[in-house]
Amino acid sequence: MELLNIQILESAILLIAYFVMYFVIKKIINNTLKNTPLQRDRRKNIIKILHLFSAIIAIIFLAGIWGFKQNEIAAFASTILTALGIAFFAQWSLLSNITSSMILFFNHPLKLGDTIKVLDKEYPYEGEITELTYFFLHLKTSNGEIITIPNSIILQKSVSVMAKQVKP
Repeated sequence: MELLNIQILESAILLIAYFVMYFVIKKIINNTLKNTPLQRDRRKNIIKILHLFSAIIAIIFLAGIWGFKQNEIAAFASTILTALGIAFFAQWSLLSNITSSMILFFNHPLKLGDTIKVLDKEYPYEGEITELTYFFLHLKTSNGEIITIPNSIILQKSVSVMAKQVKP
């Protein structure tokens, strides 16, 4: 069997294993998290993050199968880690909003349905959290207006939780 056929076979096996692993782990995470007080949107975000990391690992394995040298794979990995490092320290970039969304998701008491007040002297915001995306937090004010606030701003400002969402 020639080298090209072996690489194609190994790539196919890797991709099949990746998809099987992804769906099995997704099912396990969903079943495990259904018993916790986490909201459905948070479960979806956890699965998205899992998908991102497993895709990066699969790409690294594919690069190894197709003969990339270790220093090329290391350069790719260090580039990704450098971009993540910059994202943690950048204040106004899109990357900072993505990392801020992860911090808000895992370490902040804000949840969908909570009524909050952003304590800002110049622009005080108050409303119900309707959506938390990778870039913005959406607030619905008492008069029905939707305000989008960058996630990095939410981490920089003090936030008061006025009313917690009542769980059904």
